[in-house]
Amino acid sequence: MELFFLLVLIVIMAIALGSGYPVAFALPGAAIITITLAAAAGYLSAGDASAYFHSGGPYEWLSAGVLNLRGVYWEVERDTLIAIPLFIFMGIMLQRSKIAEDLLVTMAQLFGPVPGGLGISVVFVGALLAATTGIVGATVVAMGMISLPAMLRNNYSPSLATGTIAASGTLGQIIPPSIVLIILADQLASATDQASTARKALFKESTGELQMPSVFDVGSTSAGEMFLGAFVPGLLLVAIYMVYILGYAILKPSAAPAVPYEGKYDSKFLGQVLLTLVPPLALIFLVLGSIITGIATVNQAGAIGAAGALIMAGYRLEGDHKHPFAPAITSIIGLGIVTFALMNYEMNVKAATSSEDFTGIAIGAVGTLLILTGVIWSAIRAFKIADTLNGVMMETAKTTALVFVILLGAAMLTAAFRAFGGEELVREFLISLPGGFWTQFIIVMAVIFVLGFFLDFIEIAVVVVPIVAPILLADPSANITAVWLGVMIGLNIQTSFLTPPFGFALFYLRGVAPATVKTIQMYKGVVAFISLQLLALLIVGLYPPLVNYLPNRSSFLSESAPPPRNPRLQFCLDQFVMDELANPANKTVAAIELAKAINVDGMPKNMGKLLKASTQSADQALAALNDITVAEAAVAAAEPAYRPTLVFVRGLEKQMRNLGEHRDALETQFNRMQSDDPKYAETEAEIAALNAEIESYKVLIPADWDEKHDTFKVLTDNASKARNAYRRFADRAYEDAAVAMAMLDGTEAYLNLEGALMALKGVIETAEFEIAEENAKELERAFREIEGADDVKKALGDAKKALGKRNQDREAALKAHAKAVKAYEGQKEWRAQAETQVRADLTAYIDGIKGTIGARSQDSLTRDQALYLASCTADHKDLSLNF
Repeated sequence: MELFFLLVLIVIMAIALGSGYPVAFALPGAAIITITLAAAAGYLSAGDASAYFHSGGPYEWLSAGVLNLRGVYWEVERDTLIAIPLFIFMGIMLQRSKIAEDLLVTMAQLFGPVPGGLGISVVFVGALLAATTGIVGATVVAMGMISLPAMLRNNYSPSLATGTIAASGTLGQIIPPSIVLIILADQLASATDQASTARKALFKESTGELQMPSVFDVGSTSAGEMFLGAFVPGLLLVAIYMVYILGYAILKPSAAPAVPYEGKYDSKFLGQVLLTLVPPLALIFLVLGSIITGIATVNQAGAIGAAGALIMAGYRLEGDHKHPFAPAITSIIGLGIVTFALMNYEMNVKAATSSEDFTGIAIGAVGTLLILTGVIWSAIRAFKIADTLNGVMMETAKTTALVFVILLGAAMLTAAFRAFGGEELVREFLISLPGGFWTQFIIVMAVIFVLGFFLDFIEIAVVVVPIVAPILLADPSANITAVWLGVMIGLNIQTSFLTPPFGFALFYLRGVAPATVKTIQMYKGVVAFISLQLLALLIVGLYPPLVNYLPNRSSFLSESAPPPRNPRLQFCLDQFVMDELANPANKTVAAIELAKAINVDGMPKNMGKLLKASTQSADQALAALNDITVAEAAVAAAEPAYRPTLVFVRGLEKQMRNLGEHRDALETQFNRMQSDDPKYAETEAEIAALNAEIESYKVLIPADWDEKHDTFKVLTDNASKARNAYRRFADRAYEDAAVAMAMLDGTEAYLNLEGALMALKGVIETAEFEIAEENAKELERAFREIEGADDVKKALGDAKKALGKRNQDREAALKAHAKAVKAYEGQKEWRAQAETQVRADLTAYIDGIKGTIGARSQDSLTRDQALYLASCTADHKDLSLNF
């Protein structure tokens, strides 16, 4: 019966959506009706309202959706969705300010003389509008009204013209900022938590170890990372569109002829191009640039975009004002003043102490006031001219409310889907498929593509993604990143705007296209662009760095970059060191040999021990790198013979695990049954059948599996031990050298304490014991901060003790002081000698190793290291050999 009510749920939802019933009410309505029917059927037939639920009862599942929504979106940390109304406001305001019209006319004049130039200009403008407005309907309508007549008038193929406009209008779904990317990021944040739990359970079951190393865990994502990850694939899609149109025009000139510009390409035309292009490009730079550089979060960037759109509307809206650009110029001047203040002053109000600090803050305040003046001035204009601001605010509120109501409805639908065991059915189906991860992934992508024929992007994102994403992310064989999965789904969902019968871009275009353009021509036109979108999907799928590199680069170069000791970076950092040492120009080995020759005569024993231990550890680290190469080669040599058996056995265990979970659920129900229950015998027989099936799978496991597994595990353990040994030796090498250098760096502070040390004798002789003790204590504390001054500190500690309440012995305190002075004079001598004898070579040694074997001991990554790691971690690394 659970399957029956699951089918009822799907049928009710399909009928509601197919009949045109609002999505925001179709999703929760289907859930409420199905749960109510299941509860009523269970109560009438079995006397238990929860009889036909997979687990729990009707009340729990009816409230689960709302509770889940509250639990996720009411948390302070989960503020991703705040960006949605900001970007919606930005898009609608720019659409109302007719920025699309200016871009289309100017770009058509610029690209027209090129074969297929009008089509290329539409794609270019579509990309710009995608990065500013991101609203598909407004973009398609604007381009359909302005560009389509011009393209048809110049003998463009109706199919090519309509296909180009419809496809270009959908670019806003993948080119950031994009609402669908924000929603996907939010859904994937929850999915990664579930995937992490599943992967840890798999690791424990496969290896028997209780704790999974953090390097094997599933990484989460954010809206900012999604924006960065989608940026290159979005540009790739634009390039594919342009190349296709150009190639089509060259092969068939009559379908996309060049259109000569009747005017002149003079300074006036250049000024028109700049005035049209610079403002939207500047807004794109401010919004996306602030995210990429880490200056602003997605929410803050949304606020920047909303303010920028308001300023652009202030000069673009047609009204009766003498100085249309005054508000924009005011804001630009203010932005320049703020930038100047940030570059030249410390702008921390709480930390401001000097007059210079307060001067910078005052300059920044003036700039901020000018920016606010420009924004408010523009807002007043937008409010007065055609009631634009009021209309934009109303549309923003409606659209935002629609999105959040759909999210609530989707949460309730997902809860109902789980109530009848739908999630487990999907998981069992995907896991049971032969071929592993890629079979599962291709089927999921195919299902999303087919759903795009009937459902909107929001429905797919909030209904399908929470069910399938945890399963795909948990698989260690592919070890995909959440941002890559999100971008792949986003690219796939984008086709939903073009695929008939419910392709919304086609509906929008049909509404403004002339009657001479047949609907069948529009359908034919989008087929090629759907194929191009699938081509882009294939390229991004085969080359994950297109998605992963930019978020990694941004993360590793930011001020909040992970430290070099971060466990997730170690494999790539080890490889970086190996590559650096393989470079003949690298000076690490020469620096080590130089350190071995440092003359430590006259230096304290500790200095010599530190330098000797450091160079020995450095040699051991270099040897350990060779051990890593040998161990990894052994693993690579054994892998081809081991992997097929591993895949076969893990597949059997996966089947047994699924059957075991089903059996355990049945046993729980069976234990609650009475012997006279009609289903008692049937359930008992089903449990026995499942146990028999599990045993049948166990028999298929090769007899020598344990031996093969243990043998291969020895190889992987050796590789891990070699890496750990290298890291341990490398850390010691740098840290010992750093301690030695700290001894030299403390010389200046050491010499500055000479006067206080000599004056302490008079204090001991004449001052009261309590005062003398406090002076000795402060001096002891000062020497404690200096590396290598332990003998002086110890003697001062003895003096302090002699002056304490228990002893109050001035003579003993004076003897201890004399001992401290003697130790001080001895150190003073070797410290002066070390400045000329040791410092230069020790500095060269530390500089020579800190970028390689000393990298882990640094506070942050160098730029070269960050770029290397961004590239290295952009590829998906197969972890299945460790499971």
